[in-house]
Amino acid sequence: METAIRTLAEEYGSRTEAVRYALLRTYKEKLIEQAKADAARAEADPVDQAEMLAIQRFMGVAE
Repeated sequence: METAIRTLAEEYGSRTEAVRYALLRTYKEKLIEQAKADAARAEADPVDQAEMLAIQRFMGVAE
């Protein structure tokens, strides 16, 4: 752990910035995982598919 913080601190200027970077990076990865799971769920649900198509048609990006 200490090696990781030290390495990131060298790159980002301080331990505080290193921790901030690590937290934000982890949070971003978590959001991406959640979005992928949501997309898979929506893709498998015909009701969600119909709703997405209706929204796309309303926005003029689908026929």
